Amino acid sequence: METSKYTIKTTRTKNSKINEVDWDNIPFGRVFSDHMLVMDYKDGKWGEPEIIPFEDMALHPATSAIHYGQSIFEGMKAYRTVDGDPVTFRPEKNAQRFRKSAHRMCMPDISEDLFLYCLDELLKFDDEWVPKKITNSMYIRPFMFATDGYTGIKPSETYRFMIFTCPVGSYYTEAINLKIEEDFTRAAAGGVGAAKAAGNYAASLYPAKLAQDEGYHQLIWTDAQNHEYVEEAGTMNILFVIDGKLVTPAESDTILAGITKRSVIEVAQDWGMPVEERKITVKEIIESIENGTLTEAFGAGTAATIAPVKMIGFRGKKYDLPGEEKRTFSKKVVEELDSIKYGKIEDRFGWVHKV
Repeated sequence: METSKYTIKTTRTKNSKINEVDWDNIPFGRVFSDHMLVMDYKDGKWGEPEIIPFEDMALHPATSAIHYGQSIFEGMKAYRTVDGDPVTFRPEKNAQRFRKSAHRMCMPDISEDLFLYCLDELLKFDDEWVPKKITNSMYIRPFMFATDGYTGIKPSETYRFMIFTCPVGSYYTEAINLKIEEDFTRAAAGGVGAAKAAGNYAASLYPAKLAQDEGYHQLIWTDAQNHEYVEEAGTMNILFVIDGKLVTPAESDTILAGITKRSVIEVAQDWGMPVEERKITVKEIIESIENGTLTEAFGAGTAATIAPVKMIGFRGKKYDLPGEEKRTFSKKVVEELDSIKYGKIEDRFGWVHKV
């Protein structure tokens, strides 16, 4: 048996809350597992990771991340297979994206194997928190933030890496309404749109709230220059089925490289479905809805998994999309992904990682 080159300290909680969980009614992101992982960076290197009871943290009032925004995160999930094993889905992709985000935000690197080691050790420690109910999962939040107590605009010299976990149910419980956004901007070329940086989400809150006040669940963001091209949809990437083809915006420095989206594309290609990753104009989307060639639109992301879209709003007009009976691809692909994650079918892509 291979011995890890890393070591880890552990302290088990004396007051587990697992028996307080209503496993049939779990709100998303509000129930937290017993433990969390902490690892600090100082003097140019990472210290030893430690698993400790989930608890509040004490922070210096001048903590750099609070004032200057050096903070990144990932979103992942763990699942309980039909054989009872806890597994994660393509975790190496999250590790790779985390490194890219860290590089863009001038933060220290965490190697892929250290990231995965920390993740596995925490999941083993809180194994009982991975839900047994097949429709639930465990949401995983790895993140890193600057910790210097210093009021000066420069990269921090110290950082903290953490992981906590939450048993969760569904993020969206119904098909959603999206509004095409033309006034506000999520990301501009040359910015940090391709990084999973905390500030990207803070900037999106106000325009998303305005849309929610109008009855929409989220926004379809467009390019910063002319608001002519579709980019992504708030909490997820956006995909369309147009004239029998799967069409989605090509990845760029303004669009987050989605792991669920990439998985959908690879499944579609495996099935022989034509896939186009390219620039998509708002005009094309509206025209394809009007002429009936757009049969499905859906979001893809870790939290939402696959979120079908039932209506798109644009310039005060609401465009209803075909109903559930037409959502043949999105229904088939979510069943395929779930079957792979939960071990119901062969993992022919090698995506599932056993903890």
